[in-house]
Amino acid sequence: MKMNERALQLGRTRTPFVHATVVRAQQPTSAHAGDEAILLQDGTIEGFVGGQCAQNSVRKAALGALQSHESVLLRVLPDGDLQFPEAPGATVVVNPCLSGGALEIFLEPQIPAPLVRICGATPIADVLAELCELVGFEVERTVAEATVAEADSPDSPADTTAVVIASHGGPEAEMIRAALDAGVGYIGLVASRVRGASILEGLGLTDAERARVRTPVGLPIGAATSAEIAVSIVAQVIQAIRKGGLAVPPRPVQVAVEALDPVCGMTVTVGPDTPHLTIDDVDYWFCGSGCRTSFAAAKTGS
Repeated sequence: MKMNERALQLGRTRTPFVHATVVRAQQPTSAHAGDEAILLQDGTIEGFVGGQCAQNSVRKAALGALQSHESVLLRVLPDGDLQFPEAPGATVVVNPCLSGGALEIFLEPQIPAPLVRICGATPIADVLAELCELVGFEVERTVAEATVAEADSPDSPADTTAVVIASHGGPEAEMIRAALDAGVGYIGLVASRVRGASILEGLGLTDAERARVRTPVGLPIGAATSAEIAVSIVAQVIQAIRKGGLAVPPRPVQVAVEALDPVCGMTVTVGPDTPHLTIDDVDYWFCGSGCRTSFAAAKTGS
């Protein structure tokens, strides 16, 4: 599968990843300018941006980029003096396992857009869906009667940023409870102050849960029409993301772990292709095949 096709596939499944591109390479490194790879949250590398020693440095920097949501220009240099053009603002890693050469790799994290689930088939819900898409959010529409069941469905997105209930009736309390149990950080209920308070009172929420539910929903701009109410809701969701720390929840993944190479002392980010040995029921990971071979020889005496 081509790299752009794989990126589109990951985007459709809302899977975070890092797109890595070699922008400069110095021989005798095996990578070349233009080489590409996709790095996943579990440390998997799909593509090629250098040999095993370089991959360890790239993998560690890529996982950091996924956490910070910021692009990184990574310079991977061998141990010792090397004449390699400077790149202001780049992150420099000295990798003693490189056999020579140097790499400069641009790491660009691809984070899914906030996903807003809109419950209901009302004029407010219709306009809200249009506005959410206009500002770059991903939208999922559900009708009130199906929402509770779909919230527990394994096919439903597990990384919902916000849920807005604009059904003007139906199982609103059940929908709020389902969203709270799913860990959604922003839950909005379109209702009057009196009706909204009555629904929440019957749920017996904790203070922390109550803080996640907005009703009346939206910023207080004096909105009266369906379009104005939708504008106030979108503005409040944006405010919660930009100023309130509301994040795009990550999908559950097997997070990469780190280990210490027993030969060279490098910190190795363990991935599916990390060189590995098990001796006397003890696991060892290595930065490259050279360290693994040396360690195995020392242990076996051969």
